Amino acid sequence: MDIKMLGGKITKARKEKNMSQSQLAQLLFISPQAVGKWERGESIPDIVTINQLAEIFDVDLNYFSENFRSAASETSSKGIDNSYDDTEQAEQEATRPPGEREMLINFSGSSLSESDFVGVTARKRKFNGSALQGSDFAGADLTGSSFIGSDIRGANFGGTNLTSSSFMGSDIRDANFDGTNLTDCTLSANDLTEACFNKTILLRTVFSTSGLTGARFVDTELIDVKLTKTDLTKTVFENCTFKGVDFKYSDMRGVCLDGQAFIGVKFDKTALNEATFNGSTLRNVSFRPTFALTNKYYRAIKTICFDGAMMDKLTYAELKGMGAELSKVTFL
Repeated sequence: MDIKMLGGKITKARKEKNMSQSQLAQLLFISPQAVGKWERGESIPDIVTINQLAEIFDVDLNYFSENFRSAASETSSKGIDNSYDDTEQAEQEATRPPGEREMLINFSGSSLSESDFVGVTARKRKFNGSALQGSDFAGADLTGSSFIGSDIRGANFGGTNLTSSSFMGSDIRDANFDGTNLTDCTLSANDLTEACFNKTILLRTVFSTSGLTGARFVDTELIDVKLTKTDLTKTVFENCTFKGVDFKYSDMRGVCLDGQAFIGVKFDKTALNEATFNGSTLRNVSFRPTFALTNKYYRAIKTICFDGAMMDKLTYAELKGMGAELSKVTFL
């Protein structure tokens, strides 16, 4: 790929949107310097980021190719791909229980807004680059499926089995994941604004470089979950239990974590200014600083409130050594 050509296209599309490099960087959760390097042809974005750029600029993915094709050609190229392995399909047919509803085609690149997928079995299927706004997947089995670069705003995944599925570069605003099984799922570079995770099964689930503004995690147990480079400043956590969770390079400034349980949790270089753990239980919790142990860091630690919290002696000792205010803490 001609990276200078790609950089020129990014520059052109950005300017047509009257957008600065800094504004584009904010939407992508990266630095303005990274955008500058793309536009100067010094580096290139990965495929997930290119999907995001296409959505932000409102262009087709092929806009970024060296031989940008016509609209008519694009239409034919975005048709549904039915290239499934015949042997695999035959095996699935033979083992499928009587009466089970099975989807046998690839829905990538399709326009399926407000479609009814209630109760379907669609394991290892592809919905990449599809329009699925308002679609209903309640009670479906979508094990191992992928939703890369898709628009899933307002979709209902309530009670759905999404084990080992992938959501990358997707717009998932207002989606409902209540009671959904997200075991071993990866949600990377997504917009999860106002998404709802009520009693959701989160086991080894990965949230990476995603926006969770207004998202709600209610009555949920998070086990071995990773939240990396994720904006959680306006995320709501209510009555949750965190076991083996790794918050890494995430922004949790001002987050309310009152009355919740943290067991074996790592806050690894995560911003926690003004966060509150009032009445929470902390056992074997690690707080790694976001930067060197300077006066600035100690001042930031002192803004975290642990009033009424209960913690083990090792967690207490680590926080005390960092200068946290622990006068109203009790030992487990």
